[in-house]
Amino acid sequence: MVVSTKKHQWLQLIALLTVIGAGILSYHLGLLSSVAQLQAFIRQAGLLGPMLFILLQVVQVIFPIIPGGLTTIAAVTIFGAKLGFLYNYVGISLGSVAAFLLVRHFGPRFLRGFVPEKTFNKYQHYLNGGKKFDRFFALAILLPVAPDDILCMLAGLTKMSLKKFSAIIILCKPWTILAYSLGMSTLLQVTLQHL
Repeated sequence: MVVSTKKHQWLQLIALLTVIGAGILSYHLGLLSSVAQLQAFIRQAGLLGPMLFILLQVVQVIFPIIPGGLTTIAAVTIFGAKLGFLYNYVGISLGSVAAFLLVRHFGPRFLRGFVPEKTFNKYQHYLNGGKKFDRFFALAILLPVAPDDILCMLAGLTKMSLKKFSAIIILCKPWTILAYSLGMSTLLQVTLQHL
């Protein structure tokens, strides 16, 4: 079944409004203020907990005002190292692709709503670099020190294909998430042993 352009635009708008609504609701429920509150909410959701958590990760990538470290840590404490890694990976990967596509569709206007002018200017010279940006982007996604969410949005302004973007996310992103998941799991175990 082929979706008409008008229907496709409506579906995109509905998806965007759903993500915005989930972000606002999460903020107002106080889920983003502490790991403990997020844990309690996800545990109360039962079988829907993993799906809600993945949606939350998608939201935190698209709206980088939500602390990604908080949700990444929360996954390990709620679900354990293995499932926490998996849910983080799925949510962050989906959110990264969504952020890329939103900026690709809406352009710099969308990006400037979330990225400070200073940060935008800092990375802007990479945008027209072609393969130079692609290599920089892959390395930045691989290392845990770069502002990944912002870089995913900036990539949407380049000529990078969705296929190449997705491949970089799928191949490079798990290593950072794995490092966070294992590091947090080890830290939790050491802390619990000393209590």
